[in-house]
Amino acid sequence: MPRHLLGVAVAAALAATTLTSCSGSGSDALEIWIRQAPGSDSAKTAQKLADAFTKSTGVKTKVVALFDDFETKLQQQAAQKNLPDIVINDTAQLGNMQTQGWIQEIDKSKLKGADQLSDVAWKAAQAANGKYYGAPFSSQSFAILERKDWREKLGMPVPQTWDDLAALAKAFTEKDPDGNGAADTAGWVMPAGTKRGYAMWYSSSYVYANGGDFVTDMGGGKFKPAVNTPQFVQAIQYLQDQFCKGKTVNPGAVSNDTTISHEVFEKGQGGIYLTGPYVLARFEKNIGPGKVEVIPLPKGPSGGPGTLGEGENVYLMAGSDRTDDQRKFAEYAISAAGQQVGMNGDAPGAIVRLPINTTVDMASQRKDPGWKVFQDQYQYAKYSAPVPNWAPIRQTSADAINAVYADCSANVQTAMDGLSAKLSDVLKQQNASAA
Repeated sequence: MPRHLLGVAVAAALAATTLTSCSGSGSDALEIWIRQAPGSDSAKTAQKLADAFTKSTGVKTKVVALFDDFETKLQQQAAQKNLPDIVINDTAQLGNMQTQGWIQEIDKSKLKGADQLSDVAWKAAQAANGKYYGAPFSSQSFAILERKDWREKLGMPVPQTWDDLAALAKAFTEKDPDGNGAADTAGWVMPAGTKRGYAMWYSSSYVYANGGDFVTDMGGGKFKPAVNTPQFVQAIQYLQDQFCKGKTVNPGAVSNDTTISHEVFEKGQGGIYLTGPYVLARFEKNIGPGKVEVIPLPKGPSGGPGTLGEGENVYLMAGSDRTDDQRKFAEYAISAAGQQVGMNGDAPGAIVRLPINTTVDMASQRKDPGWKVFQDQYQYAKYSAPVPNWAPIRQTSADAINAVYADCSANVQTAMDGLSAKLSDVLKQQNASAA
């Protein structure tokens, strides 16, 4: 059997087994998994949320924080018929988990507080079949964090265009912005590795800011690839140029994920970093007050504005024998009280980046002005398309995009034509192709 068909067969078998046999955590505590590094500030905030839920409802909880190979470990639990009761995970994982039969459908009309959540956030909890399989929990947009102190030292203006960003990156690389007399700074910090599809994830904001997209929704649950359109190719060409013509990207970027990239920026090895709001407090503390500023990603030369929209949902896992407690946790997590615990003020470790509950006043919870930039950008945010399974689209795209960043002789248009053909096959395998 071809590998891709074998994968589909295995997933289908696991889904059937999970739906009929999974029996939940089997303990007297509601087991909650969250994709965060164990012992991190975010994991500690997740524990605070669970403790507040227990205090409010009397339901005991057990929080499990995992980061590396999170989805693989969920797959193992599914195979063992022992999924956790609750999973807080990326919105982009909804299709993957839903098609494998891991998560329960959610009836918005029966979820207390559902009417207080933003419509945009609810779209990120909706599968290709139009039904909801998660309760929105956190949302975020992306923006540029740059070294204000470096920029001002060099007398450079706040970037307003993509050309301005490239010019600032060149100055950061060549003009010793940290003043140590060594050529040890880069302009751009880019997590452009292939692990978990980071190259695609990072590049997507530039694609959206230029009016491009990865797939076009043709209606009726059918899609077609859009990765070889002029707007898309122009965005990827711009980023390849930073690697190959400007030579202003941090060394090792084509192998890095965000864990490493955060450290690169934090250690002053690069000065321009497109990322989410969850690192604001960390950088303010570790780089120094007032040294980092947040600016919108400028719209591209052919479209925009735009940015990646992302976040987490609370997923009620299939097979649990604690459906009432699962619902109670989801209701608490989306409530104003739960959102405020997850936001964690201006301190490090926020697991609610931008609140999805419209009754929460973010300005009363956070004073860092950078948060407002992200909130303003969210109106232009674009979530991943509701295909049955976004994961292979993300990974296949990351592999192709990473290849053109790593190989300066690669022709971007040719590479994206090849990617378009591969994504067409992926959509056909999911019975989601408009062709």
